[in-house]
Amino acid sequence: MSQTSAAGYPGFLDRIGIPRQLFWGFVAVLIFMIGDGVETTFLSDYLQRPEGGALPGATASFATVTLYGVAAMIAAWFSGTLSAIWGPRRVMWLGGAWWVGFECLFLFVALPSHSGAFIVATYGIRGLAYPLFAFSFLAWAQVASPTKMRGSVAGWFWFAFTGGLPTLGAALAALSIGVFGLSDYETLVLSLVVVTVGVLLGSFAVREEHGLKPIADETVENPRSLKRLAEGVDILWRDRRVLAGGLIRIVNTAPQYGFFAMFPFTFGPAAPDGGFLTAAQVASLASIAYGANIAANLFFGVFGDRFGWRRTVTWFGCLGCAIATPLWYFSSVASQSFAVAAVLGVVYGLLLAGFVPLSALMPSMVATKDKGSALAVLNFGAGGAAFVGPVVVTVLYPLVGGGGATIVFCLMYLAVGVLSLRMKDDSDPGEHRAPRAGAPEAAGASA
Repeated sequence: MSQTSAAGYPGFLDRIGIPRQLFWGFVAVLIFMIGDGVETTFLSDYLQRPEGGALPGATASFATVTLYGVAAMIAAWFSGTLSAIWGPRRVMWLGGAWWVGFECLFLFVALPSHSGAFIVATYGIRGLAYPLFAFSFLAWAQVASPTKMRGSVAGWFWFAFTGGLPTLGAALAALSIGVFGLSDYETLVLSLVVVTVGVLLGSFAVREEHGLKPIADETVENPRSLKRLAEGVDILWRDRRVLAGGLIRIVNTAPQYGFFAMFPFTFGPAAPDGGFLTAAQVASLASIAYGANIAANLFFGVFGDRFGWRRTVTWFGCLGCAIATPLWYFSSVASQSFAVAAVLGVVYGLLLAGFVPLSALMPSMVATKDKGSALAVLNFGAGGAAFVGPVVVTVLYPLVGGGGATIVFCLMYLAVGVLSLRMKDDSDPGEHRAPRAGAPEAAGASA
């Protein structure tokens, strides 16, 4: 049960949207993702230097972006399906142990060996770890929270996740290297220590009962059977709303990744005309947009619980970003002003948080036995976005330039806005109707 005062009123954690028994899980995700995010600003460069293995630039980029991203996308799917089979806490254990084990192998064996293949393999395989740890906790938080709090819970999860990766992780790296004078290698060892603290908290400090058993109900035979991994895939054609939700999640952040890949050679010094921003200003745009997004994640989580999850996703996420995307790009180009680019980056970051209630909406639409599968699709979409955005830029930029790619991103948001209209659920206060047969549990039933 959630914390209440002696008089029966909700406690502080309830009032801000965090179930008391899950509090240390949110802290664990934040600390874990801080440690995971430490390397984001310097690892690729470090691997190209002699002490980091002297990898060719293309190989270092392949290891830190492509291979790592593919591994993370695969693990994002399994975080949901394995939570349905084993229970979220066991999956968090697996993800935490995987990260620490392969990071030790990477730091203390692969890097000293100076073997490019060994370095790439150990680092790439480590990419399976963080989605297992973080996204299985998201599954845990969703099934353990009262329905009326699930949007707020999603907001707090994404606040912790993005607050760590890349925001506070990059800040910790800057302090470690720039202020305290640690080497890049010592900073990577520091990240291992930070992640280990997060793993221990997540594995042992959270005891809420829903995480200790499979996310399934009494209608599921052999819920722990690995055969259910394959069964979880068929939800894509059994329930088209889940497929629609997965596509929406991909489009959610695909333009964000695409923009940050495109801005250096449209706004920055790499642009054909020399650009109108310095390299430092281009890099700061990402921090500005992320900072706005982190704060807005909390707001839209709470707001979605009141306005309706689907309506929030449609009007603020899909439509809002469809407007903000071309506004950001074309106004920045027209003004040639960093201040304009920064302000409109804030607007985009704020509206991007309108997608937060999707994490509550998708599992709410399905029966308990399918919640893990729905979350697997959601998590897979989060990983897929990191590929779709840069691919769109890679394919379209040579053909239609940055403006053309931006218009395509706008159209993608509008398309998934139409798809989102299919994702009606009984928890939305604006869509009351008779419950469906086999509809999800009533509000608070899983609390």
